[in-house]
Amino acid sequence: MNVDRMRKIDRYAGVPLCFVMTLIIKCLRFVMPVRRKQVKNVLFIELSEMGSVILADPAMKKARDGLGANIFFAIFERNQKSLEILNTVPKENVFGIKSGPFWELTKDCLRFLLWTRKNNIDTVIDLELFSRITALLSGMCGADRIVGYHSFHTEGLYRGDMITHKTAYNPHIHISKNFIALVNSLITANQEEVPFSKTLIKDEEIRLETVTPKPQALDAMGKAIRALHPDYDPEAHRIVLINPNAGELLPQRRWMPENFVSVMKMILNAHEDVLVLITGDPSEQEEADELKARVGHDRCINFAGQCQLTELPVLYSLATLMLTNDSGPAHFAAVTPMPTYVIFGPETPALYGSLGNCIPIYAGLACSPCVSAANHRKTPCSDNVCLQVITPEMVFGLLQETLAVNEE
Repeated sequence: MNVDRMRKIDRYAGVPLCFVMTLIIKCLRFVMPVRRKQVKNVLFIELSEMGSVILADPAMKKARDGLGANIFFAIFERNQKSLEILNTVPKENVFGIKSGPFWELTKDCLRFLLWTRKNNIDTVIDLELFSRITALLSGMCGADRIVGYHSFHTEGLYRGDMITHKTAYNPHIHISKNFIALVNSLITANQEEVPFSKTLIKDEEIRLETVTPKPQALDAMGKAIRALHPDYDPEAHRIVLINPNAGELLPQRRWMPENFVSVMKMILNAHEDVLVLITGDPSEQEEADELKARVGHDRCINFAGQCQLTELPVLYSLATLMLTNDSGPAHFAAVTPMPTYVIFGPETPALYGSLGNCIPIYAGLACSPCVSAANHRKTPCSDNVCLQVITPEMVFGLLQETLAVNEE
């Protein structure tokens, strides 16, 4: 199911369903008031963004360690592997929802409601800012507590009124801190607040644990690189990763392919010890092959589809740096020390930047950022000047700051 179709279903079916479900739930709560038990089984819901799984990790750890809760997660099946990068949530506690045809999505949502009852979910934390499907799933799963963002007096999208712990979304702080605010709403729940949660969230709270790959995994990744470039020697070569994809949700985030080609040529001409690996998933192999052909250099390698998503931290541990669009890999890289240069346009690094060793490249035009929770992340822009003004020469100059240091 494409993104625009999902948005239409979410709007035209989601609004009336949220209204009806709100009435049902309010009637049930009036007739049978909930006697809330201790927080024990906490379900996080975030369906569509793989990178958000990494950004939510500090909040999940705080719920697990601060509340002593068992952590569960619901996500679209295609994004499920992203949870294995940090392994905060046990595999058996993850529910994958298919995002295919409408009937398939409906069937999986019904399975989800049975799964939540089987696992005695008592608390739901809805990480979504605008999706009505997650509001409905939260309301129908039978939990005593529903924690989520409430619009209060803002003009946010209508998602019903099923939340028990209404938390303010703060558009001026990083999304990871907003996620922690949801958990804090539970921690301070013994005192009624409007809105939740009146807490200070320090930068230290959103730091991620670094993943250290095992030597065997590093050796295996080296062999995978040598399979495509037999001369690769980790003692003699440095690896620069190029991630030109940005997913379907917001194609305006894509820097122009010809710009990536120009930067790759500059790197290869300036540094004889560098191998450039174009990364991506298996579906992006053809696109990566076209870019490789346009670069026309034997040290430019199409590495798309050559490793699993869960193996990316291993690849990042071998690399000198990565240049990427604003997409999932920027967040996956945050669990390693690798410098990651991230090109931003329709979104801002102030709110959605990687939590790792991230160097944002952002023009900061008057129209940026143009997507938000209020517009369902659907921008009217079809001419992403915010990315066009970022030139290959500008990007190469920034990359040189890391490449020159490592060369010495």
